[in-house]
Parts: sequence; C-alpha cells; structure tokens
Amino acid sequence: MSTAPVLDLAREKTYAASLARAFGGALIFVFPLLMTMEMWAFGMAMEPVRLIAFVVLALPLIYGLSDYAGFNAQRGWRNNLFNTLTALAVGFATATAFLALFGLLGPEVAPGDAISRITLQAVPAAIGANLARRLLGAGVYEGDERDEDTASYFGELFLMAAGAVVLAFNVVPTEEIVLIGYQMAAWQILLLALLSIALLHALVFSVGFAGQHDAGRPGAALFQFTFVGYAIALLTSLFMLWVFGRLDGQTPSAIVATTVVLAFPASLGAAVARLLV
Repeated sequence: MSTAPVLDLAREKTYAASLARAFGGALIFVFPLLMTMEMWAFGMAMEPVRLIAFVVLALPLIYGLSDYAGFNAQRGWRNNLFNTLTALAVGFATATAFLALFGLLGPEVAPGDAISRITLQAVPAAIGANLARRLLGAGVYEGDERDEDTASYFGELFLMAAGAVVLAFNVVPTEEIVLIGYQMAAWQILLLALLSIALLHALVFSVGFAGQHDAGRPGAALFQFTFVGYAIALLTSLFMLWVFGRLDGQTPSAIVATTVVLAFPASLGAAVARLLV
C-alpha cells in the first residue's frame, strides 16, 4: 500500500526563500537594462536569427551557473536542469512584469515584437536569478560546497566566460562602445588591449583561481589563464557585438577597435569571475 509523500515544511520554506532571492537577483541584474532605451529598440528590431543564437548560447551558461552558483543549494544534473528552467521562468516573469509596468508592452506593440523585447530582457534576468545568492550576499547553505573552490581548469575557463558576459552585457547595447572605438587611434587600441591583459593577469592572482601556479611562476599562469582569459573576453565581445548588430557595415579595423573596447570590461569580468559568480 503506497503512502502519501510527506510535506517537508522546512525544506519548502527554504526553497521559497531561495525563489524570492531569485526574483531579487533577476531584478537587480536586469534593472539597468530594463530602463535602457537601446534595449527597448533592440527588442523590436533584432533579427530573429540573432535573438535565437543569443538564447541558444545563453542556455548552457545559465545551466552552468546553476551548478557553480545557483539560487539554491541543490546540485546534480536534474536539480541543475530544474533550476535552469526555474531561473528562465523567473527571468521571463520579471521582464514581462516590469516592461508592462513601464508601458513598454502596450496594445500598440505587436505580439511578435513584445515577445522579442521580453526575451532579450529575460535572458540576463535569468542569469541574475542564478546569481541571487552572490548578488544578495546570502552566502552558502550548510553543507553546500562552493564548486568553484575545486573547479577544474575548464571549469575555471567557464567561470571566466560567465564573468565576461556578466560585466560586458551592461554596456554592449549602448552606442558609446562603437563611438569610443571610432575615436581611438590605433596606438590607443593597442594600449587598451595591453592594459586589459595586464589588469586581467594582476586580478587573476589577486582573486586566486583554483589550480593556478603560485606567484613564483607567473609565466605559467600568464599562458594558462591570462592569455586564454583575454581570448575568451574577445570572443565573447565579438559574439555580443554581432548579436546587437554593432558590427554591421563596419570596416575590419572598426570591428577590431570596437571588439577591443568591449573586451576591456569583459576581461575585467573574466578576471573577477569568482567574485561575480
């Protein structure tokens, strides 16, 4: 004879608190974007193929953050998948609610445009939901190990990519990224790239990535983390610029300049990924 499942009130209360933090994290992370005019415009003008590519490549990032950070302490692929779907649901709910509150989903907005506008905001909101415990200083629960403390080398690279996305996403929709790249001379672009690499290298040692070589062997960390991390920042920046159409009609030199400009905050995000995620 089967028995009815027992409701664990303490566990449900803990999960409810985690879910509330997820909404808070989503709102904190996406709020600057919700109030950015460029994001409103991109939400209606972005080509479907770019939006789909953005969502498809964001899904593994959100899943990975469910494992490394997550808005609650449950782990394992099933829990990570459930938390990923929950984070997406929180992201879509948060984006829909506040876009509607701000009058950006009125009857004059076509249904397809409304869906695009919501989706573009929901993805970063979902990232914020999974970073809720870090954003809101909730720390970790008893018995919940911080996976990044024992992360593999490729796990560290994933964290760097996540950090690059987190920091660069807040500026990539703006016109200023293109304008700065246009105004800088070639030597200034080169100097910015070198500065990005130098700061990334210094911050990697300051934050203390797992498995890195100690300060007595800086050359090893330079090749294992710094150069690779900057390459990740460049590739992340290039993809995000493409998604937002910032490379359309640009000359090769302008593309390089704009990518290096965005890679500056992206590299800082990669360097302090352990603090961000």
